[in-house]
Amino acid sequence: MTRMTPTELKQANARSLWHPMAHPKAMQDTPPDIIVRGDGSWIWDVDGHRMVDGVGGLWSANLGFGRREIRDAVVAQMDELPFYNIFRGTTHARAIELSERVVNLMQPDSVSAVFFSNGGSDAVESALKLARQYWKIQGQSDRIKYISLKQGYHGVHFGGMSVNGNTNFRRAYEPLLPGCFHVDTPWLYRNPFTQDLELLGKICAEMLEREIVFQGPDTVAAFIAEPVQGAGGVIVPPSNYWPLIRKVCDKYGVLLIADEVVTGFGRTGHLFGTRMWGVQADMWCLAKGISSGYVPLGATAISTKVADVFSQGDPALASVAHGYTYSAHPVAAAAALATLDILEREDILGNVKQQSDRLMSRLQALGKRSRLIGDVRGVGLMACLEMVADKSTKAAFGRGAKEVAMVARGAYERGAMVRTSGANIILSPALTISGEQIDLLCDALDESFAAVER
Repeated sequence: MTRMTPTELKQANARSLWHPMAHPKAMQDTPPDIIVRGDGSWIWDVDGHRMVDGVGGLWSANLGFGRREIRDAVVAQMDELPFYNIFRGTTHARAIELSERVVNLMQPDSVSAVFFSNGGSDAVESALKLARQYWKIQGQSDRIKYISLKQGYHGVHFGGMSVNGNTNFRRAYEPLLPGCFHVDTPWLYRNPFTQDLELLGKICAEMLEREIVFQGPDTVAAFIAEPVQGAGGVIVPPSNYWPLIRKVCDKYGVLLIADEVVTGFGRTGHLFGTRMWGVQADMWCLAKGISSGYVPLGATAISTKVADVFSQGDPALASVAHGYTYSAHPVAAAAALATLDILEREDILGNVKQQSDRLMSRLQALGKRSRLIGDVRGVGLMACLEMVADKSTKAAFGRGAKEVAMVARGAYERGAMVRTSGANIILSPALTISGEQIDLLCDALDESFAAVER
């Protein structure tokens, strides 16, 4: 394999490659940073500059880089069977092992089956399609509508975009899937109702109920939401919200889909985000942390309630006419099995809880000092610094505000990779990050904010 030199990489950077969520010309005018190596929570760019990875790849490198166990599992699988499909009539050993492993792991959630795909967007698309099919099997073919939350992010397929609650992800591709409706998110910092957390949870759950009633309960297939919103700005709902929406969904027979692409496998300090709220969903969308980002993999976990309807349904209606060539790809499944071994063997959740306290304490102190930070929020190892033009009025920065980019670049130069989304600085480091690395990450942000404010 021929590899480019650092000089050649820089010359070719963004010349032939279109980047996700970016304007092609903007990438050419300001080429992206070239990351060439990773080890644990450290990453290096093409110039040898070392940084703490505050992004975790992209919410996904939960176990950090360079885990030998995952690498060895992938190599062994490549030697044994690099690929085979699991379409009707064939399967392979790793698909069987991983499906059993996930179902056993989610037994407390009443999961009895899993459908594999290639990533988070696929997992969401699968759940949306299966929700409609669930109702058709039962003779309720009018149940075709979906309700979701404003600020929610559910991937980039047409179904996922249609339930997506961020206008900037939707606008360029409209018109989208009909029958998708959005209700307000229980967002404490920016809501027009109240600053009382419990009351906010109640109000927003009532808004979901009113929307279901308005649409006609017998036309609504599912409500989909993230236990904690990720790309929308790490919006943590009040503790009463998810129990209340579970009650609303049960009252009207609406399926509850938990988009756990980000929150699954430990990100919140709980193995699954729904467990934070003591709630069982009907389907879970999983990806990212399932393989620690080493090989792309998505999964839709299916509750016994849903699986039983398919198992007992008319084959003409209940056959799953949906799938991907690379569903449960053996190399991805091997990476996932190794990832789950580590999650069960090491006290990963314990480290998340310990480092979360350290991270949030540092960020909250920074938020109090900085005139550019309006809100600090997060749970586990997912956190957001919402930057504002005016702290007293919560006046938002306009899209592409230079101050946001300056803070991120300043942190980079000081040895920390962070991610921007609108006016938010978002952090999602590896779940194995150390306390010293948390401090280095926060020191870099501290110094960068101070420099920008000066």
